Amino acid sequence: MSTVRIAVLTAGITRPSSTRLLADRLTEATVRGLGAQRDAVVDVVEVRDIAHDLTNNVLTGFASPALQERIDAITAADALIVSTPVYAASYSGLFKMLVDVLPQDSLRDTPVLLGATGGTSRHSLAIDHALRPLFAHLGALVAPVGVFAASEDWGSVEAGQLGVRIERAGSQFARLVTGAAPAPPVDPFSDVTPFEALLADASRR
Repeated sequence: MSTVRIAVLTAGITRPSSTRLLADRLTEATVRGLGAQRDAVVDVVEVRDIAHDLTNNVLTGFASPALQERIDAITAADALIVSTPVYAASYSGLFKMLVDVLPQDSLRDTPVLLGATGGTSRHSLAIDHALRPLFAHLGALVAPVGVFAASEDWGSVEAGQLGVRIERAGSQFARLVTGAAPAPPVDPFSDVTPFEALLADASRR
């Protein structure tokens, strides 16, 4: 069984953080999607833990050992899951600072799953107008399905639509990572009761 290294980049600044929670759920869904095909090794990079190191790197051009360790985890990964809070209709500044210090072309051809959180669903388009162009510019293979989670979405994650969206995104991302063909669409007419059986059932009534 081959191993897939997944780097999880989460830019939440509070603890606990809904941004980290979304990243964890997306990771769990992806690992479930990989199933028995791949063994997953997950490295979580919390941007808040290296905020000062990022600032120093931007000012001096040198990465601290702690920051370099995170950069190495991201650049060595086979796949990347990102989750950022949305501020002023875009990704957070800390998140962008970490992306800015990554080596050039280090994310080229790397599958990336996008996630974002915000106070209201009005920020949901940030994935498509901010995050997706950023990673497309970096040459990453951006997953078609991303997940935005507003505050009200967390009421019932398992039973609600957020859980469904997370599971769908994770399973599709797993297929992107493994290069598997998309799951065939379900034909609603593939398992219908024959007309003769319906007539027979009606005659017995």
